[in-house]
Amino acid sequence: MRVTRLHNTIKVVKSGGNVVDNEPMLQAFCRDFAALEGPKVLVHGGGVMASSIQQALGQTPVKIEGRRVTDEETLKVVTMVYAGWCNKHITALLQGYGCNAIGLSGCDASVITATKRAPRTLSDGVTKVDYGFVGDVKGESINAAFIHSLLAQGITPVFCAINHDGKGNLLNTNADTIASSVAIALQAELLLCFEKKGVLMDKNDDESVIPHIDLAGFHELRAKSIVDEGMLPKLENAFQALREGAARVIIRSSQDLTKESGTVISLV
Repeated sequence: MRVTRLHNTIKVVKSGGNVVDNEPMLQAFCRDFAALEGPKVLVHGGGVMASSIQQALGQTPVKIEGRRVTDEETLKVVTMVYAGWCNKHITALLQGYGCNAIGLSGCDASVITATKRAPRTLSDGVTKVDYGFVGDVKGESINAAFIHSLLAQGITPVFCAINHDGKGNLLNTNADTIASSVAIALQAELLLCFEKKGVLMDKNDDESVIPHIDLAGFHELRAKSIVDEGMLPKLENAFQALREGAARVIIRSSQDLTKESGTVISLV
């Protein structure tokens, strides 16, 4: 099949779990996303809902350095939540707003493959953690030609964070990682959207948005524990995306999707 390459810069937009779990916020976000001009891709989380359902089932959600530990039972829950309700609900909302969306997980058409993560040493340099059925994804793990073929037909892909290893096993990956890897593969602009206005100097002050963070600034903010937990993987993925070919990275509020706002991330 011949693939038509699009000359317009593709936008890869990631929406966080807190947005997905808030129906009025999600509907407003989907409306704004549908209104974005040009080719675009949506990647969504769903961690808030997944944690809630885990607890209802008697499971204890475990996150270490902002990343979910995924044992076999947790994998079943996150697959049902991410690839099921969240993905199809978002796809239906986008269709309602006139965006011809298609909901996908990584195993669909093998569009995203992953490698099961080996036990990893944490940032303290000592503690080792086995994250379970967690998949590491890179830009080369993405079937960019397939995504381009969808975009060329006016179809907007909507990805959840479930993918596979190509050997029959499902794996869970941080949605920010999925978004950054897709942005790398497509050399796209990456918009990481969540419930805050950007990266905050004071997490208790929603107006303390840091307008720009470069790599040196990130290390300083991390050393001072100004950024930690859920923000760490978001920023790590942002810098990885820029190093490997993403056109631009911005972290902003899902409510400001169409505005020039938030925190611009750059290498220097």
